[in-house]
Amino acid sequence: QVQLVESGGGLVQAGGSLRLSCAASGSIFSINAMGWYRQAPGKQRELVAAITSGGRLNYADSVKGRFTFSRDNAKNTVLLQMNSLKPEDTAVYYCNAVVATIQNGYEYDYWGQGTQVTVST
Repeated sequence: QVQLVESGGGLVQAGGSLRLSCAASGSIFSINAMGWYRQAPGKQRELVAAITSGGRLNYADSVKGRFTFSRDNAKNTVLLQMNSLKPEDTAVYYCNAVVATIQNGYEYDYWGQGTQVTVST
């Protein structure tokens, strides 16, 4: 079993900053991709920033230049530094990881419980 635990969400005024953290733990053989997604009310879940198994880092166009994704492989942790936040960034942010487990080496897709980010005007 693999767990993703997120932290760092909250309420912030427009123009402010927040930092999200996600730590993976459990029966991890390797983490092959990891990233952040978000879902606003009435909208589909969308990519915010993620690193692929090949090491390519992708950002949503709407957050480029404002959000910074980083990964600490030794700690199985990813961070999302969010600056210059806008009201349209309001959403539940979910951590995602594609993990090969110790039990069988197969890859599985895991999601965190989500953390609310609210940006006020």
